[in-house]
Amino acid sequence: MRIRDLPVEPPLVDHFQQQGIDELYPPQAAAVDAGICNGENVLAAIPTASGKTFISELALLTASGPGLYICPLRALAREKYETFSQLPGVDVGISTGDYDSASEELAEHDIVVATSEKVDSAIRNGAEWVDRLACIAIDEVHLLGTERRGPTLEVTLATLERRTSGAQIVALSATVADPGDIAAWLDAELVESRWRPVDLKTGVYAAGTVTFDDGTEVHFSNDQSDSGTRSSDGSEMHTEVMGGSESRGDRNRSGDSDTEATVQLVRDGVADGGQCLAFVRSRREAEKLCDRLTSEKLAARMGVTEEAAAVADDVELIDSTGPGHRLADATRSGVAFHHAGLRDAHRAAVESGFRNRDIACICATPTLAAGVNVPARRVVVRDQERYTGSRMAPVPTLEVQQMCGRAGRPGLDPYGEAVLVGEEGSREELTERYIEAGAEPVESQLADPGALRTHVLSVVAAGFAQTRREILDLLESTFYAHEREATELGDEITTALEDLVEMALLKRAQNGPDQFGATALGSQTSRQYVQPESGARIVAGLQTAREMDNARVLTALEIVCHTPDMQDTYLGNQERADMHRFVQSRGDVLTTDPTETDNYEHWLESMKTARILTEWINGADAETLVDQYRIGPGDLESRIERAQWLLGAASALAEILDIEFAELDQARSSL
Repeated sequence: MRIRDLPVEPPLVDHFQQQGIDELYPPQAAAVDAGICNGENVLAAIPTASGKTFISELALLTASGPGLYICPLRALAREKYETFSQLPGVDVGISTGDYDSASEELAEHDIVVATSEKVDSAIRNGAEWVDRLACIAIDEVHLLGTERRGPTLEVTLATLERRTSGAQIVALSATVADPGDIAAWLDAELVESRWRPVDLKTGVYAAGTVTFDDGTEVHFSNDQSDSGTRSSDGSEMHTEVMGGSESRGDRNRSGDSDTEATVQLVRDGVADGGQCLAFVRSRREAEKLCDRLTSEKLAARMGVTEEAAAVADDVELIDSTGPGHRLADATRSGVAFHHAGLRDAHRAAVESGFRNRDIACICATPTLAAGVNVPARRVVVRDQERYTGSRMAPVPTLEVQQMCGRAGRPGLDPYGEAVLVGEEGSREELTERYIEAGAEPVESQLADPGALRTHVLSVVAAGFAQTRREILDLLESTFYAHEREATELGDEITTALEDLVEMALLKRAQNGPDQFGATALGSQTSRQYVQPESGARIVAGLQTAREMDNARVLTALEIVCHTPDMQDTYLGNQERADMHRFVQSRGDVLTTDPTETDNYEHWLESMKTARILTEWINGADAETLVDQYRIGPGDLESRIERAQWLLGAASALAEILDIEFAELDQARSSL
């Protein structure tokens, strides 16, 4: 099937042909056959790089009205916005912030790119533009099963289905394990394929040998020469190996041996011009591995020394923090690290440099695999376990398969390779768990009490439902209800309603015990897009502050930082005593009595965040705060952004309570 045979305008045909799209990939052709250009609902469950974005473009461009493209991450939304903006004659908008507005200006665009949270917040604030949508595309639909984003995504889709009166739904995923169930929920035609434009070989490294799923092997010799070895199919592999006479399988499993195996695999992957992604379990490990790889001079191996230096110069201009300097220094050697502790601009510079082939290897946490376009010749997954807060646990199969799916660059690589680092005793287990098995089934997380309270409040506050029965009718169209009995959902809705009444965010109407309405505080909490628990805590803090004679900026920051919507800030053992002294010396300006907190440690962590933000307001620079409090510049950036949002929400709630608290706006404007 050729692009010129599709029902799109000639300028668009020319555009796609200029992008190298002339003949459709098999999964794309299957989507056309399924009715993607005729308004039919379609779920495309196809591998990374198999043309999911183009499938969504066909739906959006042939729809009878405006389209919406929902992304899970702001970085991915920006990437898709830039892609769609190149379409001739198409007006594209993007919205990823401002959680307290309907963003009616989005109605002016042909295509809107937004996160699910932004769409949800716009609906809560009375957005009318969503009613006119003719096509809704959802990227990474398997995220329905995640705790944080899943409930918002499924309630948003259920609401849009009612509001848009038959809009076309196009769902996309590379790793969904049960596409049939999700397709049935969406009433969509399933297009499922394992076809890739670049073949993917996945294997396990152990005892000096990589055994791939296609039966081939790659053997690494035990000397330190650059001699080539040969795989079992006879193809030459250029390999530099780690020293030592012990075989990989003879060693006790350790971080050092895993790291040296990873270095070996990266060296080999880069030797003939390929690029590598190396995934590890934590930020610290990403930086440690990157530091180890700097001595390998990967930029020189790839012949991109000057290009890597230019990327490093760009990174260095972003800020003067320690992590920024370390990243710039590493990048000059052709290797970079990538994790959530970096600023958005740092991560964007690394991603761009890698896509431009100016960086040979990225050492990353699994977040890099969640949608952003950074394909590589070889992917190495060093760690298959991570700390969950109480113990080490296996990384989910879905996440590992997302990482592996990044292997293979269309137009550049004859194939992609994904390698899990293991030991001889674990080879079979890793193969069964991560290579032969499918990803975990997608399970709705809407039953989480906090998530359900959030969305019950939103549908009542927005006027979509006032009774338990009406709420149940609306939520019966969620994926959660599709999976379970309606009576189970009804019982959980009853509990959520009772909790919200106790929080004074909902009230029972006088004309019946089963009739509910949002209080003024409940409506404002929903419009400000904060969780009910956050709204209730902010209200309690404001009421305490009203009785204080000496409220300060620190008081305002304490109120918003001790909420579920503020991200936790890690408190090290050595910091605990210092933070204890800090709060004890400032008890007269705090709304919380430390002896009465439900969880003192958690409150102390929130006070660390408040302290950092207070010092930022008082003039401390990012370099000082990053070094003193052992946080990343990205952590500081995200805490400032969240504090500004929550302080705005607190100001709106203070107005409802008729509380004058100037420090809220003072803190917000000073951040």
